[in-house]
Amino acid sequence: MVTPLLMLLILTLPLLAGRLWRRAAPLWSDAEAAAWGLGLLFLFTASGHFLQADAMTRMLPPWVPQRLALVHAAGVLEIAIALGLFLRRWRTLSAWAAALVLVAFFPANVYAAFQHAPMGGHAWGPAYLLVRAPLQLVLLGWTWWFLLRGRGLRRTAPA
Repeated sequence: MVTPLLMLLILTLPLLAGRLWRRAAPLWSDAEAAAWGLGLLFLFTASGHFLQADAMTRMLPPWVPQRLALVHAAGVLEIAIALGLFLRRWRTLSAWAAALVLVAFFPANVYAAFQHAPMGGHAWGPAYLLVRAPLQLVLLGWTWWFLLRGRGLRRTAPA
């Protein structure tokens, strides 16, 4: 069950580093660092769509057509979201997309847990949802707090 901890580390390290460096020389705002953390996390999760694509197809019900193509498309979408989070001009729109993806992909995680899919902690079965559901809430909360709070759906956002 190392993956959720690794995900939290990837998410939070840029923010923690930004706050430490800010004491010496202002480099990043919290929003900028938080966007980079979320972007790095999306790159990390996107990698699974290509490096472990076969295992990820088992996270989807058999009746879903073109499961491998869908897994790859989801990986490309996550890369696009990550790149958008790195660029101030696209950050708010990408943060909204990240929030939607986090919500939209969660049913696949529920299905995978009940099927004991051999991907990440899903093999633990439904007990994994006791870790995964709070992690999803943390990611949604992070996205809202640092990147969306007080912003409408627009392409540009202050750092």
